[in-house]
Amino acid sequence: MVAGMSVPIAADTAGRQTAFVGPIILLGAPGAGKGTQAQLIAERYGIPQISTGDILRSNVSRGTELGKKAKAVMDRGELVSDELVCGMVADRLQQPDCARGFILDGFPRTAAQANWLDEFLAARTFGGRHLPPVVISIEVGYNQLLQRLTGRRSCPSDGQIYNIYSHPPKKEGICDLCGSQLIQRPDDKEEVIAKRLEKYQAETLPLVDYYRNQGRLQKLNGELPVEQVTAATFAALVRPEAEK
Repeated sequence: MVAGMSVPIAADTAGRQTAFVGPIILLGAPGAGKGTQAQLIAERYGIPQISTGDILRSNVSRGTELGKKAKAVMDRGELVSDELVCGMVADRLQQPDCARGFILDGFPRTAAQANWLDEFLAARTFGGRHLPPVVISIEVGYNQLLQRLTGRRSCPSDGQIYNIYSHPPKKEGICDLCGSQLIQRPDDKEEVIAKRLEKYQAETLPLVDYYRNQGRLQKLNGELPVEQVTAATFAALVRPEAEK
């Protein structure tokens, strides 16, 4: 194949694409739509979305050696160290369902973790090729994030989600389907959201700089309609055949 051409893509019987997509890192503030895009990527390519929270809970519940150490740390009210987190991530990424690629959710969180991940992936191949992570940052303005998060209302009966700004119920405060009174979750209050966004910015900025300095950061406009963000996300995942 001529250098620079994209990798040919096949599909399985379920219609999922079977390309070796490699590691994918999605960055984005709470409310940016990162979870939606991660789910769509997972469905399209048949690769796992890996959450460090899920990995931690799994190790603790299964009583693995790393899980026992992590539980002891958490029981003392302390943060789990990078060494333990990275150890659990390494174990998860070596499972068979990660052979063609995976989506990392909540990892890496720091430049130190990103550096560890680069070293870990340097010894890993996908379809015989070394594939560094595709890093996508979904960018949404602060005011838009506030509207998305503080505007959320949910039905306690059937779980329907509304947004008073972009997707309001037909009758204010009432679920369209069952007529129940809609509620706002405590963590969707403006003062809570503002703190979450401030924490995200402080924690993620060094990570954004890390990948930007590598020339790997791809920024997408998360304020566009979902289908346009999805199209741009999928386009960002196409790797040139020359990247080895």
